[in-house]
Amino acid sequence: MSKKKVLFVCIHNSARSQMAEAFLNQLGKGKYEAESAGIEKGTLNPIVVEAMQEIGIDISKNQTKDVFGFFKQGKIYHNVITVCDEASAERCPVFSGMAKQLHWSFTDPSQFQGTHPEKLEQTRKVRDEVKNRIEKFIQED
Repeated sequence: MSKKKVLFVCIHNSARSQMAEAFLNQLGKGKYEAESAGIEKGTLNPIVVEAMQEIGIDISKNQTKDVFGFFKQGKIYHNVITVCDEASAERCPVFSGMAKQLHWSFTDPSQFQGTHPEKLEQTRKVRDEVKNRIEKFIQED
């Protein structure tokens, strides 16, 4: 059986989409092939990297990618899931051959204010929300 291809998209591919990709590839037990990209290419958020390392997932070597690059390559996905706010999600290209486009709204870790420990704590909450949503997606699929 071939893997179900899923693309996660957010603004800069620096946090939410990176977490979602990592969780689906890990928790999907080989049934999924997840990728992630940004509407604009950004820089990987170091606090997100730290939060993921706390639970044994290393995304430190990940590169940020541009969703329009995937679109131009003609990639086909079973699901394209935006994980940013509604207005930003509307800027995502429509991929031909896509079975379903979903939108999951998560708070953007790059917008967190405060000390490093305060930002890390807020990022952990988003990380856990993303993980819970991925687990639900797998169960419902």
